[in-house]
Amino acid sequence: MKLPLGFRYAATYAGIRKTKKDDVALIVPDQPARAAAVFTRNVVQAAPVKLAKQNLKISKGKVTAVLINAGNANCATRTGERVALASCKALAKALKTRPEYVVPASTGVIGVELDANLLTAPFPKLVEMLDAGNFQAVAEAIMTTDTRPKVASEEVQMAAGNVRVAGMTKGSGMIHPNMATTLGFVMTDAIADAEDLQEILRHATDRSFNSLTVDGDMSTNDTVLLLASGASKVRPSSKERKALQEAVTWVMESLAEQIAADGEGARKLIVVRALGFKTREDARKIARAISNSPLVKTAVAGSDANWGRVLAAAGYAGVDFNPDDIDIEMQRVPVCRGGLAANYDEDELKQKLNESEVRIRIVNRKGGKGEARFFTCDLTEGYIQINGSYRT
Repeated sequence: MKLPLGFRYAATYAGIRKTKKDDVALIVPDQPARAAAVFTRNVVQAAPVKLAKQNLKISKGKVTAVLINAGNANCATRTGERVALASCKALAKALKTRPEYVVPASTGVIGVELDANLLTAPFPKLVEMLDAGNFQAVAEAIMTTDTRPKVASEEVQMAAGNVRVAGMTKGSGMIHPNMATTLGFVMTDAIADAEDLQEILRHATDRSFNSLTVDGDMSTNDTVLLLASGASKVRPSSKERKALQEAVTWVMESLAEQIAADGEGARKLIVVRALGFKTREDARKIARAISNSPLVKTAVAGSDANWGRVLAAAGYAGVDFNPDDIDIEMQRVPVCRGGLAANYDEDELKQKLNESEVRIRIVNRKGGKGEARFFTCDLTEGYIQINGSYRT
């Protein structure tokens, strides 16, 4: 991992989870960082989401700490806003900063009261534990039904020196675009203004977390935060800003792909590409419909080359096209040409569909230049088992 300079991390167990596993974590820049964020578009929003928005607005994108807890969403409760505010105030006091410079984020069960004392009691210990080497510990602490931590990093060479980008995320279920998903924290040591970071984050989110779906359910707590410490002392030029944007996008695409591969009960990552449609938005609608289709996802789970389900999902995506112009490939094998069955070896393709990564490609031969990519996963009995007992 190529970790950005200027950040320290800490994680510990506070008793919020039922199992004894780290459930409170901090990300703290050595100096106030500049930040940008995107949040869930769900009408039902958790208290930490509301407060994070408010704090970022008041501070004009200045952040001195990110406070994360797992095991409780702090959403749809009587005390949610009081708990979120109290925890930010307590952490600000421990770090000798201002409450509005703290960004809270929570993940876990909705509708269960969160004891503020559980959340705040470990703050003195966490502050003492802060260290640049605890990045992985935070990535593990924010997990819920995830089976593994999800991290990625990249380094970019600029004229004045190198800058680094690293990110962590959690997400396995309740994953759906706009914005899809999860909690995600991306750090860079470049010098950047909040406005530039927001533009970079919008671009990267569109191609990563907003191109991701596991089950079609959108969370109440989704938060993705981009922080710039400036510790590299490198400010990218206007031309170099594109390279920084690409690095952030690459890191976030990797994180989104890892979420899809670790979808609840999933055995296979599915990457759907739609090409040749009139606009990019049309292509996104097509790719999203295919990625969300339970019939497509279960067909992939069973290694069944049922391309008719792919074509049917595209047909109800709300995009105008002629089925006679559609070609479909699965694992790079042509299965549909001009809206009709292609000639392929069923047994050979079934073996290819047994692989852990499945690629579906749908092309409109007479449409346009619009294209899009979506990440998703197969749908297995494991998803039911996990979500049938999530609270117990």
